[in-house]
Amino acid sequence: MHLGELNDVRQQQHCRSHDDQARPEFPPDPVFQPGIRRAPSRGFHLTPDQTKIALRNALRYLPPELHEKAAPEFLEELRTFGRIYAYRWRPAGHLKGRPIDEYEGRCTEGKAFQVQIDNNLDFDVALYPYELVTYGETGSVCHDWLQYRLIKKYLEQLTEDTTLVVMSGHPLGLFPSRPEAPRVIITNGLMVGRFDNQDDWELSEELGVANYGQMTAGGWMYIGPQGIVHGTFNTILNAGRLQLGVPDDGDLSGVLFVSSGLGGMSGAQPKATEIAHAVGIIAEVDMSRIQTRLDQGWVGHVSEDLDEVFALAQKHIAERTPISIAYHGNIVDLLQYAVDHDIDIPLLSDQTSCHAAYDGGYCPQGLSFEQRTELLAVDRDEYRRRVDATLRKHFELVRTLTERGTYFFDYGNAFMNAIYESGVTEIAKDGDSRNGFIWPSYVEDIMGPELFDYGYGPFRWVCLSGRHEDLVATDQAAMSCIDPDRRGQDRDNYIWIRDAESNDLVVGTQARILYQDAKGRVAIALRFNEMVRNGEIGPVMLGRDHHDVSGTDSPFRETSNIKDGSNVMADMATQCFAGNAARGMSLVTLHNGGGTGIGNAINGGFGLVLDGSERVDAVIRSGLLWDVMCGVARRGWARNEHSVETARAFNQESPQGHITLPYLVDDEVIDKVVPQ
Repeated sequence: MHLGELNDVRQQQHCRSHDDQARPEFPPDPVFQPGIRRAPSRGFHLTPDQTKIALRNALRYLPPELHEKAAPEFLEELRTFGRIYAYRWRPAGHLKGRPIDEYEGRCTEGKAFQVQIDNNLDFDVALYPYELVTYGETGSVCHDWLQYRLIKKYLEQLTEDTTLVVMSGHPLGLFPSRPEAPRVIITNGLMVGRFDNQDDWELSEELGVANYGQMTAGGWMYIGPQGIVHGTFNTILNAGRLQLGVPDDGDLSGVLFVSSGLGGMSGAQPKATEIAHAVGIIAEVDMSRIQTRLDQGWVGHVSEDLDEVFALAQKHIAERTPISIAYHGNIVDLLQYAVDHDIDIPLLSDQTSCHAAYDGGYCPQGLSFEQRTELLAVDRDEYRRRVDATLRKHFELVRTLTERGTYFFDYGNAFMNAIYESGVTEIAKDGDSRNGFIWPSYVEDIMGPELFDYGYGPFRWVCLSGRHEDLVATDQAAMSCIDPDRRGQDRDNYIWIRDAESNDLVVGTQARILYQDAKGRVAIALRFNEMVRNGEIGPVMLGRDHHDVSGTDSPFRETSNIKDGSNVMADMATQCFAGNAARGMSLVTLHNGGGTGIGNAINGGFGLVLDGSERVDAVIRSGLLWDVMCGVARRGWARNEHSVETARAFNQESPQGHITLPYLVDDEVIDKVVPQ
């Protein structure tokens, strides 16, 4: 199939010669709706020869009759935006994840994936929808609109006997397969080691041969910011329990939490803060992102006046009432104010997109958002210098606050690594980032030992019918599968799903997130599939954030609590991906970068469409179990105490499986042979 007639959305799979086709038409000029956020220019860095390659790469999606007309337009996009987005081929209007029955397709999975793709590009969901960026400044569904069109056409033709292969946004084609195999296999940005760095990736992205899928953007399973609300809620609540003495059945009433970022996933912070009953101040330089959260009701107050911000916060701290406050300004200015006025900040974090610090993810101090965007376009080197200077100042302020008693944790957005790369080597233990950093990531201190090591992670589902009543029914079904008295984690998750409806978390498709372990995920999934089989609900797509127990190898985030030296290995994510494919998940994905940037992580994910069949029941029992226990096993082998406990229980309960357990060595034995 090619894109000879992309303007005709009813185009059938290509099986004719060019001579047999009607002359393709050039689509009309694109129309951009006012008020929709646009990505900044990514910069133009190609040589003349490389520019020719980039044009050839884009034009190979179009028949020769359109080349002469499209070539200068593509060149202009490349020079202006640093990418060929092929705006002219974007479908007109507001894309949304519509009910599954409104999509063309020859199998349920093909239609389900179309729902997910369009949801990722919804104006209400995506960060830069016209540039196909879902979240995280650069996390894309695919590289350009030509790829989007062709992917959609292939999904319409997908059958139970074929598999679609997608490489960095490029649909390689449909290949003969079988019903038990994945319907789609996706890889994004998998650079060969020698070239696995930001500069070489940038070159490949400009050439049109690489795509930064983030995790669930390029994996077609983003469910809007609620996907991270649960994780943020768990993180700050457990931080309070571990660091501030909050009781296990208590909340964060009267506790101040300060962070930054109100974009795609970081926009979850004010909502999570209020659910935890804390007082939250979140800094954001982009007023449009603040406005989005105001319109959603996910942030309670906004101000540019730090006197007002902290006075309001102190009032609610004293009253022990929750509030979320958006500070329209730079987080460095806010922290400087806190230092100068000796303000107590018990919990401090950061969720700016530091994996893309030099691409606009981190705004230099002293620049407005508009000035940031302009500087990005005209002088990348100066922008980089200003980012580095601000990161160094940010570091000094955090260090001052932690010395005064603040508990700071990196939320896994590459903040500390960005500081390290700005030249502040003292942020790394012994000056080497391989050893980790002087402050913990949220996984290292909180999520890892309290959740991931047991197998708890961000289990997600989408009710593909689009009916809200289906979502309510699945909430009730999931709640019935949880024993709140089993563990404290189960109690927290039971309360979460019990209150999910009243917390009004849905943005985009009718979706939900619920942290669960292997046993919980399998039980809930089987119940959902039974409900589909009985006609109680329409089809459901399961997935997870790739930020999970076993989906991601990332020494600065997901595997930061791996202490046996394997935190820099990517075997787990790759094996998780391969195992999910072998067990028949509907969609499997493998990405470079995730939320920590190119070269800093490998992410493996999946999607499973529940159609009510007995075949899917079998996939649930084997695939979902593997998807979780792969990570538990690796964490147990790294001698993580709770993972060893969980693996030992698995060995006792599983008639077929068995996880390798480590022999533990007495510290005295090691100290005798390796003296300090």
